[in-house]
Amino acid sequence: MNGDELQQAQDLIQTIAPNVWAQAGIIAVIGLLVAKIAEWLLVAVVGRLTSRTKTIIDDRIISLLRRPVFNTLAIFGLMVATTRLGEALGEQAEVVTIAILKSIIILSWVIFLVRASGLTLAGMERQPNRYNFAQKDTVPLLRNLAVVFLLLAGTYAIMLAWDIDVTGLLASAGIVGLALSFAAQDTLSHLFAGVAILADRPYRIGDMIVLDTGERGEVTFIGLRSTRLLTRDDVEIVIPNGVMGSAKITNETGGERSPYRIRATVGAAYGSDVEQVLKVLEDIAHDHPDLLKDPAPRARFRVFGSSSLDFELLAWVENPALRGLRVHELNVSIYKRFMEEGITIPFPQQDVYIKELPRQDT
Repeated sequence: MNGDELQQAQDLIQTIAPNVWAQAGIIAVIGLLVAKIAEWLLVAVVGRLTSRTKTIIDDRIISLLRRPVFNTLAIFGLMVATTRLGEALGEQAEVVTIAILKSIIILSWVIFLVRASGLTLAGMERQPNRYNFAQKDTVPLLRNLAVVFLLLAGTYAIMLAWDIDVTGLLASAGIVGLALSFAAQDTLSHLFAGVAILADRPYRIGDMIVLDTGERGEVTFIGLRSTRLLTRDDVEIVIPNGVMGSAKITNETGGERSPYRIRATVGAAYGSDVEQVLKVLEDIAHDHPDLLKDPAPRARFRVFGSSSLDFELLAWVENPALRGLRVHELNVSIYKRFMEEGITIPFPQQDVYIKELPRQDT
């Protein structure tokens, strides 16, 4: 609408309603009608197009978009009506009212963008092969960063709406930030280490890791400040990311191959049939329903021990957390089968020879 058309519209409104308050009311009603029509078009036209896509994310975003679009157009009508009142309200009241209306519009869009970003990241997380950066352990960080950025941008926009000079606030924030950086060095080191862990991803949620200090557990949470491990004793350990960043970590589920190898060692008496022992061990592993068939289990004759022939049974499990249980089951099966097959499991023993008894005086 150009200047002439706007002037014609104003003249028409003045003709219909000579009173300035009535004119403001008409403008506000027109704004509401335009907002309602725009909302209907958004649902009827755009919503129908997005319903044909395979994903439902765009449908949810369109549903969320209805509120900020309606609020923006309706409140814009109220802003025009407030400007029309002008002298009737007074300059100060007009400025405050317009600032409040602008703030409501900004808040509506900030809320929409926060929700839309969450939906988008959730949809990307469900397609990890397509979006490499949106993994289940990086999405929380991305979501938090998006929320922080949008809140800061919204706060800045609201300050501009109220004609607040942000130069002094930025300078003060810099001084406060410098003071806080000295007072919270450890916390900041944990935060930076958390960002580095999420970016480098030496481990992910669900991985079984072992620290150089001996802790072993499943990663259940990776935050900006700390990482949480759930041990096999169902005890949760919270470790600061600063410690995790400098620790030597063994990731049992990392690497190209996800299956985890377990070992069961056993000794057979000297004189035992080596081929029989190897076959019995491999049969035990093949008969176990929870051991992987690929890679295939294998038995190896390792060393001539001091009192036994030492063998090792190698097998693979899908979940490293079940390592202890599977080794226990293999040990039980090995003992039972050796008893059935007549294979002796020796135990260390020593023979003591007494050459001469001490002479006893009578």
